[in-house]
Amino acid sequence: MMNYCFADDLTTLRLRVNTFLQQRLQTFDSTPAPLAAAMRYGILLGGKRLRPFLVYACGRMLHADLHTLDYAASAVEAIHSYSLIHDDLPAMDDDTLRRGQKTCHIEFDEATAILAGDALQAFAFECLSEVPKISAEQKVALVKALAVASGGQGMCLGQSLDLLAEQSAVSLDFLQRIHRNKTGALIAAAVELGFLCSPHFKNHALKQHLIRYAQAIGLAFQVQDDILDITADSSTLGKNAGSDLALDKSTYPKLLGLDGAKQKAEQLIVEAKAELQDLEFNTEPLLQLADYIVQRNN
Repeated sequence: MMNYCFADDLTTLRLRVNTFLQQRLQTFDSTPAPLAAAMRYGILLGGKRLRPFLVYACGRMLHADLHTLDYAASAVEAIHSYSLIHDDLPAMDDDTLRRGQKTCHIEFDEATAILAGDALQAFAFECLSEVPKISAEQKVALVKALAVASGGQGMCLGQSLDLLAEQSAVSLDFLQRIHRNKTGALIAAAVELGFLCSPHFKNHALKQHLIRYAQAIGLAFQVQDDILDITADSSTLGKNAGSDLALDKSTYPKLLGLDGAKQKAEQLIVEAKAELQDLEFNTEPLLQLADYIVQRNN
């Protein structure tokens, strides 16, 4: 990619996945119930779309069809959006602001938000069942990868451990276990989905390099989130700043200090980039994404 610009690529792919999601969800009609509106609100509210970007960037690098990747990118974003809707609920993090707007349960009501999250989770697997131009073997692998990453062995486990750790001191190892599941599992799944959509989906050695890259940037993403929670304001973040402090959560700055947390994030990015070093593909988008993760301010 000559003169590659990460910011332009992120914008282009964000528009692509948003357009695909809008087209898919505009056919949902729950009249007179507000469910469909809440689903669209929860997933189309905004967001960086880093997980879809990972699906596209990894799949494109490995010569996957872009239309095939639309379905996988939309599926991972649907899971992510459902998780945010549920994370914001009073029984979880009890937040009122998300992506600069009222959270789903504030805009609608708590029951509708729960159902919107449930419906977006189902929508994710509906998307994967319809992925075109790949084999049945690849489809099954896609479903399994996203299910494992989002369920009791991944994201949901991470959220459960995170709630358990509130108002208690935990070790660095336990904190990493929380975030490798809560944040990292879905980021790793995004890379895996892009890989599974490609002609290289049986290359196990390649997969392991990509998964280790994704695990490192996933943890770095959470470290940077912890840093921003105490260094940025709510208008910049698009969510309530200082929420981790308010809930007395264990965070990387709390365990390592602010400078130590910044060093940890930088170390993880070095580790991530090392996994791409010997790959015989154009890894520039993935390399620049790694840098973006620790340089972002929201």
